[in-house]
Amino acid sequence: MANLKEIRNRIASIGSTMKITSAMKMVSAAKLKKAQNAITNLRPYANKLTELLQILSTTLNGEDGSVYATKRKVEKVLLVAITSNRGLCGAFNSNIIKKSQALIKENYPDKEVSIFTIGKKGNDSLGKKENIYSNNNDIFDNLSFTKTAIIAQLMMDAYADQKFDQIILVYNRFKNAATQIPTFEQFLPIESTNSEKTTNIDYIFEPSKKEIIEELIPKSLKMQLFKAIRDSYASEHGARMTAMHKATDNAEELKEELTLTYNKARQAAITAEILEIVGGSNALNG
Repeated sequence: MANLKEIRNRIASIGSTMKITSAMKMVSAAKLKKAQNAITNLRPYANKLTELLQILSTTLNGEDGSVYATKRKVEKVLLVAITSNRGLCGAFNSNIIKKSQALIKENYPDKEVSIFTIGKKGNDSLGKKENIYSNNNDIFDNLSFTKTAIIAQLMMDAYADQKFDQIILVYNRFKNAATQIPTFEQFLPIESTNSEKTTNIDYIFEPSKKEIIEELIPKSLKMQLFKAIRDSYASEHGARMTAMHKATDNAEELKEELTLTYNKARQAAITAEILEIVGGSNALNG
């Protein structure tokens, strides 16, 4: 059995850890509320914009601006893995890393795959085995549509220049604070919808189809990436809050066990001292 000083030190250490995990939980809870409101308000707009883009793509017949809807034989693929810059958020980052590696192995075993990492954790892990095309860690310092649009434009230009034949987003979709769903979706080329509700409608484009294509497609693609990053950002804080909550509970349980062990050890030491005193007294009297 460990001596009393060692047990006291462990109890003090666990108490300090509990203060840290509890503080991190509260910080993540505060940030989660703001991030959750942002993605909840953004999602209907982004989804509707994506729907309009898919409807529009069914009408493209070689007009200017339809380069993003042009499908080519898939030989070169870019995976955009969205992770975080910090850890202590459970399986949040490892899920994306595993999802990316599974996609490469199952869907593109004989293709040339490059990875665009958004977040330090994904870059550190995937960079050991995969080909990193580019990396961006600064976007989470001050997350905004403007900064996201720059990254989206880089990927759009790379696709237009035929550096890649397909671009896939891999990220955690926010469901609630305890649940994040690893998701992948096609970024480029634009997927058209084959729904009967849309294919049988004769659309009237105003001011003109060309102007709509030039304005709507780039904006929609940038919004799609922004939504994915916002989803991932909310998921990160939800995962961290949950992980820190569990860590605090586990530390509390361990502290109680150590306190019980400490009390038993102290009682055993007191009993041993009493026995020694009684034994010494009996020896003197004898």
